[in-house]
Amino acid sequence: MATSSPTPEKHPADLEQIYLLYSGLLSNANADSGLGGTLLYAGEPDESAIQLLRASNIAGAASLAASAEARLLRQAMRDGAINFVVTSLDEALRILKNEIRKREPVAVGVSISPQLLLQEMVERGVLPNLLAPHLPPTPALNTFSAQGSKILHPAELPIGTRFLTLQIPAAWTEQIAALDAMLLDCLPQTDKLNRRWLHLSPRYLAAASRRIRSLACHQSTAALLMQKLSQPLP
Repeated sequence: MATSSPTPEKHPADLEQIYLLYSGLLSNANADSGLGGTLLYAGEPDESAIQLLRASNIAGAASLAASAEARLLRQAMRDGAINFVVTSLDEALRILKNEIRKREPVAVGVSISPQLLLQEMVERGVLPNLLAPHLPPTPALNTFSAQGSKILHPAELPIGTRFLTLQIPAAWTEQIAALDAMLLDCLPQTDKLNRRWLHLSPRYLAAASRRIRSLACHQSTAALLMQKLSQPLP
């Protein structure tokens, strides 16, 4: 049977940043329940925001992005980072309120300029719990911060760990559920952060990244995972 092979170079850097954002989101939350009921403002759907939207979905939060260029939002939706593209804050709030009430993750893009959206959010009293770390300062963001919004800070890898990416061997591609169960069995029940990531990240990552599995772990766990993947199918 084929052993695990290195992931293309573009994946680890992108995936690691998403993982660190995800870890930062859950740094003060229970990884079992996630961030259901939390609203994150991500800003323009550039590369950094797309990474954050994916991390937010995996962490269980509701998120909001905005751009005057609707094509950027539609592309983000085609790529799976955004669930809905709407044309007004009213439409976005209808979706967000419903999913926040259910404590379900959702990402909504509004096709108006971020400046206009932020101004309307302030006027309507819409207060995000979390703000993206890359946003340029504006009066509206200052108002949010004064009212209690927190700026997200990506986490750092714990000392002694590495970010591991594993290519799914061809022999496992028809048994993904068994593969995921095997990987989870290698992790302690107390490692809730990685267990949630392994369980949910394939649903929200870009299509190419779904063909690999990743997590932050110590070398001993990395060796065990790679050994398991190199063994014949059960």
